[in-house]
Amino acid sequence: MTDVTANIQPPIAVLEIVRTLRKAGFETWCVGGAVRDAVLGQAHLDWDLATAARPAEVRRLFDRTIPVGIEFGTVGVLDKAGHMHEVTTFRRDVQHDGRHAVVEFGASLDEDLARRDFTINAMAFDPVERRLHDPFGGQEDLRGRVVRAVGDPEARMVEDRLRALRAIRFAARFDFAIDAHTWRAIVNSAPFLSRLSPERVKQEIEKTLEQVGRPSVAFRRWRDSGAFASVVPALGAVSELVLDAVDALPLPGPRVRPQRRVLRLAALLSDLSAPEAEAALRALRFSNQEMAWIAALVGAWGAHGAMLTESLSSPSGIQARTVRRLASAVGRLRIASFVRLAAARWQAARARDALAPAPARVRELYRRALHTAFHDAIEIADLAIDGDDLRRLGVQPGPQYRPLLALLLDGVLDDPATNTAEALADRVPALLASL
Repeated sequence: MTDVTANIQPPIAVLEIVRTLRKAGFETWCVGGAVRDAVLGQAHLDWDLATAARPAEVRRLFDRTIPVGIEFGTVGVLDKAGHMHEVTTFRRDVQHDGRHAVVEFGASLDEDLARRDFTINAMAFDPVERRLHDPFGGQEDLRGRVVRAVGDPEARMVEDRLRALRAIRFAARFDFAIDAHTWRAIVNSAPFLSRLSPERVKQEIEKTLEQVGRPSVAFRRWRDSGAFASVVPALGAVSELVLDAVDALPLPGPRVRPQRRVLRLAALLSDLSAPEAEAALRALRFSNQEMAWIAALVGAWGAHGAMLTESLSSPSGIQARTVRRLASAVGRLRIASFVRLAAARWQAARARDALAPAPARVRELYRRALHTAFHDAIEIADLAIDGDDLRRLGVQPGPQYRPLLALLLDGVLDDPATNTAEALADRVPALLASL
């Protein structure tokens, strides 16, 4: 990192915004995560700016702006390509409650940087004169691979309780240590994290799942600090096997393959019952669609995981009828995700010398389950007869239709060859009598 400024190359659009503000007489710097990542030699999509200009002055200087946070001094400036860059007035905090801050404009750059969370995020870059301003030793901490609070760690955590979770995420993302004093402040802050809005906690969980190659590093710190006990009590004692299972699933990356993030979340909740998982997700304000999907996967693992582990680990393997019943119970559209979840759990179990099927057996299950799901009759809609056929057979319309068709499907899952109109019709009288 001898010439760190060589790595810092803001987009031309950012440079134009800075020059426009400078020309109008307003000191302006690039700040935040983009500067940090550039010093590390990593790409960053969003470049934020800090300026002496007030929000009204920023809006007057640019034709296309969005008032994304006027009360906090932030204006979104749209470049020629329509990409938004956040421009925020230098500010200082005058009041805070651990969640929201009351800010005052008219601060200096150093005062603005002093209110930031960690030293690695408290650097500023002048893209015109190509100068890096680092009053709190951010470069040194990047070299030392450590996350350290700016100034007094306890005070920083009290100002914004979310900083405890952000520190953990940054450390896991960059494979950094957490400064001992900062960690102590995180632990002390944990009992107060329940004051955070569910949406902010949800966002931190999602960012961890999307950005961190090994989320177990972060979530282990959530557990050990007491953060999970405060914000997701159901995960307060999350097991090492579960954490390792999350790591076994691929990294989604930002804005890429969101289903991978959902699957990682399902793995994190996979020791819970379906109702427990659904309750935890609802408390965090996840969408109904994600709640239903994850709860179904978690419930399926709870119902079938032990049986599958034993069957696939036995010399005889798993029978075709068992695969059909599994695909039917889990669902045609969820079976692939379920087997990926199971594979992650088994990979974690093997690493701990616990009972788990060999990788070849798991790959075989994946192929067979997908083939069965999309070629065999596993749902009532796949049967060779339906409600109209039952009426023609003399069955009076009523609530017995659904259980009758379910019994017919049960027989077909045992023997797919019986899925013919004639064979199913022959079974109807006896099944109807049993109902």
